[in-house]
Amino acid sequence: MTEKPYHDIPGTVLFDAEQSRQGFHLNQFCMSLMKADNRAAFKADERAYLDKWPMTEGQKQAVLDRDWNGMIAQGGNIYFTSKIAATDGLSFQQIAAIMSGVTQPEYAEMMLKGGRSIEGNRSKKDPK
Repeated sequence: MTEKPYHDIPGTVLFDAEQSRQGFHLNQFCMSLMKADNRAAFKADERAYLDKWPMTEGQKQAVLDRDWNGMIAQGGNIYFTSKIAATDGLSFQQIAAIMSGVTQPEYAEMMLKGGRSIEGNRSKKDPK
């Protein structure tokens, strides 16, 4: 991966062109879950359905483990990976809470208060 000036922001993966290329097949798999027949096939045998896609083993394992942050790190786009969550009956807010390491009510409260603190979440080059 090419080093970019924004790669030093703690806890942040920016979905740029490189991430898009890395996650292309993962994101295509996610979009396939928009069809009921595909959701049923995935739920019936997740591994067999995933093996139809030319994803990396790490991407497949992240899906199987429902490692939401891992999917993002491997090129997944949150709007695409949310199709897996919907297949599992989870809301976007529920997976955002999981990704943030808090409960859904804690996540909702954090968002009502303006989101996560910027402390420790700025570029390491930022003097503050």
